[in-house]
Amino acid sequence: MRQFQPLLQLVALFDSVKDALVWIKDRDGRYCWVNRAFRINYAMDRAGRESRADSEDVIGKTDYDLSPTFLADQYRLDDEQVLTGKRLVNRIELVGQPEGVTVWNLTNKIPLTDTDGVIIGTAGITQRLNTPTQEMNPASEFGCLLVYLRDHYHEPIANQQLARLAHMSVRAFERKFRAGFHVTPQKYLRKLRLFMASRALVYTNQPLANVAVQCGFIDQSHFAREFRRHFGRTPRDYRAHYALVSDVAAPSTISAAR
Repeated sequence: MRQFQPLLQLVALFDSVKDALVWIKDRDGRYCWVNRAFRINYAMDRAGRESRADSEDVIGKTDYDLSPTFLADQYRLDDEQVLTGKRLVNRIELVGQPEGVTVWNLTNKIPLTDTDGVIIGTAGITQRLNTPTQEMNPASEFGCLLVYLRDHYHEPIANQQLARLAHMSVRAFERKFRAGFHVTPQKYLRKLRLFMASRALVYTNQPLANVAVQCGFIDQSHFAREFRRHFGRTPRDYRAHYALVSDVAAPSTISAAR
């Protein structure tokens, strides 16, 4: 914690930000600091109403203490990438809210270094999509487009269609999207579909073929191929693994912890 003290003098400003959850973790994924919005969200997530909003319930804990295991695994994989020096930029994902629903957020993570340039932890911020704060995001010009993707990810979507929605030529759209999100539009869409499929595998008992089609994949074989490439295990193995370590809970139980 001592190594983060100089930084904490600055990040404490985020305690005044109401519509963004901000945090700092050490290399082992333990929370070293979270802003007030995070603390309140966590307290309300557990109690269904605002209770204690101090940091003692979060500091020193990991995502495995705060979130379902299958989500904590994904958060930890993200952190491990960031600990290599990479930045996680503009990831669209579902995050639990105190009112008992899940909403779409935009999440960013960066590595933190000491005075010698050695990576000592990670920092992150997540904000709800479709809010005025989105105007602060580097990719804010694609706000309406992200909302469209999150509502229609299960449908065939071509870059030409997305470019029309963004009021750009296809070439300009592809160039600006990649500059803002560091992936192509189709790769972004594929990751979104895979994330939604992973949730369906854990939270529902739908047949794999249904999950594949409902999440926008051509068929079950295509789905299985892409899923294994991304998660390192087949959809069937993924469902079996997490069915053993997490309750089949309603989506509202998803924690806001990252």
